[in-house]
Amino acid sequence: MMPDKDEILSSLPAYRDAIKELREPLLANLVMVSEIPAPTFQEAERVRFLQDRFIESGLQNISTDEVGNAVGILPGKEGADRNIIVHANVDTPHPKEADHTVNVDPDCLVGLSTGFNSLGLATLITLPMLLEHLGLELQSNLVLLGTVRSIGRGDLAGLRFFLDNTTLPILAGVPVEGMQLGSQSYRAIGMVRGEITCHVPEEYNWNRFGAAGAINALNEVINAINAIPLPSRPRVSIVFGSIEGGTPFARVATDAALRLDIRSESGGLADWVRQRVRDICAEVSAITGAEVTVDFFARRQPGGIQFSDYLARWGREILEALGIEPRVAPSFSSISAFSDRDIPALRLAITRGETLKNNKERLEIAPMFSGLAQLLGVLLAIDAGYRDED
Repeated sequence: MMPDKDEILSSLPAYRDAIKELREPLLANLVMVSEIPAPTFQEAERVRFLQDRFIESGLQNISTDEVGNAVGILPGKEGADRNIIVHANVDTPHPKEADHTVNVDPDCLVGLSTGFNSLGLATLITLPMLLEHLGLELQSNLVLLGTVRSIGRGDLAGLRFFLDNTTLPILAGVPVEGMQLGSQSYRAIGMVRGEITCHVPEEYNWNRFGAAGAINALNEVINAINAIPLPSRPRVSIVFGSIEGGTPFARVATDAALRLDIRSESGGLADWVRQRVRDICAEVSAITGAEVTVDFFARRQPGGIQFSDYLARWGREILEALGIEPRVAPSFSSISAFSDRDIPALRLAITRGETLKNNKERLEIAPMFSGLAQLLGVLLAIDAGYRDED
């Protein structure tokens, strides 16, 4: 018999207490995953580790696909007609040569990418053990999916490939990230991501009107972008992520680069701003003689489920049952890939933490048990089929 709402919600505090008994294997999985470098397009070693853990857990249909995603299926009672995807990204933004050592203290872990994206993967690895420990068996299959080529120029390519090619009927997707616990996303903001580069060639004419170094040219681009008239509705913003370039004192910079996101509630408006940025780069290039080029390499369409959807409501109620204040906000993550294929999805975070000045992440251990109980509650709700309830 399917549990009713009250049974699921009232069971969550007890699940949280029981999950604490799995502290050591959870942390061991997190440390091992975190210490395996996996820059985008170089994720093979982490994928192998994930597959090995899937085999140890007795999952079925363990495989990798053409792009390198790792997948394993935990069978449910009703078989292949009911499938829930639990998803985490495999890749991280750090190079292989970086120090990936994780330091474990009684109340926290500190290391590169412990929260982004290693805790999500550790959750996938630990989930079968957790369900067995609690004596829970779902009606639906759980499709545990670690996807490659997710961040930066990867542009969610791994997840998009899997969703485009799977023949499994999917009830819902549950992307899992490390932090911050309490934050949930069920809608995606439209986004265009790109990089503007300025280069001064060797034959540059310094006597022409408007001549300048690469940094000056890039500054002209930034000023012009800031002058683009942006409407207040639908909302749109231009976010400058990083600027780099230049050489030591007394030298003219010959190269500079700017990375930016265009974010909007409207995909069409984001495209309009993208074209304006292209025009600005061409104009500054013509005026200054510097080579100003722009490469837009990632894109997200806005979409997702509504605030009143069963999955969004359940997400909020589950957090409240665990004594956690929900913080709902749209995301730029994998929600858009699910939305593009009309699959309802709810992104969850497992713990609290912070990014330190050295780019390492500090994750709190105690909140992880609430985060995992949250995940269980969401999976039980989807599995129980409350989609059609008012």
